[in-house]
Amino acid sequence: QVQLVESGGGLAQAGGSLRLSCAASGRTFSTYAMGWFRQAPGKEREFVAAINWSGDTTYYGAAVKGRFTISRDNAKNTGYLQMNSLKPEDTAVYSCAAGPQPRMVSYARGYNYWGQGTQVTVSS
Repeated sequence: QVQLVESGGGLAQAGGSLRLSCAASGRTFSTYAMGWFRQAPGKEREFVAAINWSGDTTYYGAAVKGRFTISRDNAKNTGYLQMNSLKPEDTAVYSCAAGPQPRMVSYARGYNYWGQGTQVTVSS
C-alpha cells in the first residue's frame, strides 16, 4: 500500500514557476512509475507527465512539454513537478499517482494510488 501527499501548490503569476512535491509512504514506491494529472473546473482529467520507476525515462502531455519537468528522488520517496512559464490555462487541481507498474503510462486507470490533489492557480 502506498499513500501519496502533494504539496507546493498555490498562486502564481503568468510566466512564473511553481514546484510541486509528492511525498510517498511505503517501501514499494521506488519500484513504481509515477504520474501527474490535473483537472480544471468543468473539464476532464488531463495527463501532465509521467516518469518510470528509476527516473531515467519521462513523458509529457503536449500542453506542458518544454515547460514542465517531472523528476523523482527514490531515496526520499518523493516525486516532483517543476512548472515553469506558467499560463492561466495551467490553473487546475494537480494530483500525483503511482504504481503498481514500473513502466510509465499516460492514462489514469494505469495507476492504483492517488494523492488528494493540490490547487494551482495562475493569474494573468
